[in-house]
Amino acid sequence: MAILEILKFPDPRLAQKSEPVKDFGPKLEKLCADMLETMYEAPGIGLAAPQVNVHKQIVVIDIDYESSEDEPPVLSNQNPRIFVNPKIVKKEGEILFKEGCLSIPGEYEEVLRAERVTVEFQDVHGKSHSLDAEGLLAVAVQHELDHLDGRLFIDRLSFVKSRSMKRRLKKEAAE
Repeated sequence: MAILEILKFPDPRLAQKSEPVKDFGPKLEKLCADMLETMYEAPGIGLAAPQVNVHKQIVVIDIDYESSEDEPPVLSNQNPRIFVNPKIVKKEGEILFKEGCLSIPGEYEEVLRAERVTVEFQDVHGKSHSLDAEGLLAVAVQHELDHLDGRLFIDRLSFVKSRSMKRRLKKEAAE
């Protein structure tokens, strides 16, 4: 497995839309394994393929592992989920959740999301599945699927807050 480079805002590649996965096989399995390894190493609870400069509809999520500042993630609690060609087909309720992003390190803001979602997706072998998610898993699914459309969580903030944060982050990146 390999640790992949995570693109950071304001990299324009983060704004690209992703294409559906058509080829299932060993290359896709390796990419998903590398994405999981990269996510755990970061550490984070989700990673979308566009964040590692692969513009395919692939998302990995694991909200169940534990990590701390000084220690790597505790692997015994891993519950990785891989979503290929995911689509949210149902949303219910609302939840305000403080989100962060591996592509915008150190930034956290509250984002309004659906509290429950149903997502249809394929696994790495192309088999179709459906998952009902709520709470943190529902938020993570929505956050990561936004990446597939070239959106970041800061795009969901108020216009003034989003513009202000983007200007500051661009200035910091240029320094």
